[in-house]
Amino acid sequence: MNPDVAFPVWSGERAQRVAGVLEAALPAPAEPPLALHEAMRYAVLGGGKRVRALLTYAGGELAGADPAHVDVAAAAVELIHAYSLLHDDLPCMDNDVLRRGKPTCHVAFGEAVALLAGDALQSAAFEILANAGAGDSRRQLALLAHAAGSRGMAGGQAIDLAVVGTTLRLPELEQMHQLKTGALIRASVRLGAGCGRTLAAGENEALDRYAAAIGLAFQVVDDVLDVEGTAQTLGKTAGKDAAQQKPTYVSLLGLAAARQRIETLRADAHAALADFGASARRLIEIADWIALRKN
Repeated sequence: MNPDVAFPVWSGERAQRVAGVLEAALPAPAEPPLALHEAMRYAVLGGGKRVRALLTYAGGELAGADPAHVDVAAAAVELIHAYSLLHDDLPCMDNDVLRRGKPTCHVAFGEAVALLAGDALQSAAFEILANAGAGDSRRQLALLAHAAGSRGMAGGQAIDLAVVGTTLRLPELEQMHQLKTGALIRASVRLGAGCGRTLAAGENEALDRYAAAIGLAFQVVDDVLDVEGTAQTLGKTAGKDAAQQKPTYVSLLGLAAARQRIETLRADAHAALADFGASARRLIEIADWIALRKN
């Protein structure tokens, strides 16, 4: 950990680092079946904020892990995230046509290939994590599987689809997003920390409080940007939540209260890490970046 490196430099270096790991982990474009492997690479290597990978590296720094030991965990969470976006964009889900500033995978390759690419990316995440041999691989695999499953991301997506056109109370909305967005964010932090020293139970609980706060903050910011942003700035379709009659923080609270909720969650994230000192610097910087982002 180099405390003299500014966050934009650190985050850029880590994003480039995980991109290299992903490039090596994915099947080569010339390897059959060609369309499937091209679609997988299209979905993963086409940019993105790499928030979950950055959280994995930052969790590793907090626990004193060598970044080389964190690489595979960071790549695994990015593969799971890419698969979730690919499936989320399908016609049977959100039916979106724009992601990361380019046509969604099913627009570019067809719905069947996109569906299979998502399936294969999920499998690839567990394969590389199982083969890594770093840290407690059984615990790491269980953590990622739980985050991706029906008690995590997939469950949150199911709730999201079921409540279209309804009005949720704030606790119900937050429960949905704690699963859909927050579960993989929590796993990212914990996977990175699991590559370093063994943390005490209280330290793991503090990381969970931090992850819960930034996971919700990420979603509230997304809801605000869906109202205020454009397709050019977001790299995805703007205004789709209102068009699809989805319950959001903005529809429930209004813009002003939603912005205040972001600041409250940001403060909660800082407070959760107070006892870690300088080792939590990158996690705190990521919380600030999430709260202040414009895309």
